[in-house]
Amino acid sequence: MILLDSSVLIELFRKKDKKSTLFYRISQSYSDLSISSITYYEVRTGNRKSHFEYWKTLTDNLTVIPFDKACANTAISIYQDLLRTRNMIDLADLLIGATALTHNIPISTLNIKHFERIKKLEILK
Repeated sequence: MILLDSSVLIELFRKKDKKSTLFYRISQSYSDLSISSITYYEVRTGNRKSHFEYWKTLTDNLTVIPFDKACANTAISIYQDLLRTRNMIDLADLLIGATALTHNIPISTLNIKHFERIKKLEILK
């Protein structure tokens, strides 16, 4: 299983040549693709009505991993570490990273700059 960040889904949506996307490359190696409930929220609310069916179909075919109390506790630890080192990242990225760490799932993202700040997070490029 691998957790896909919203950046991977957005690239898939935007590029005409789907075979050149990170999503396509990852899907060739992993059959169980997942997203966090945070990513689900981001892509389902951040689009036009005309794109609703595209995002619904895509997200319906991915496993959605909930952000629960265990994820929240991991997020608290990450937040404290990032605050201490003055390397804060966007809240959504922090919560997505916490979901991946909590469930011990590697993450695939195009936003390496943010996610590499989270200690022990396995990032697939």
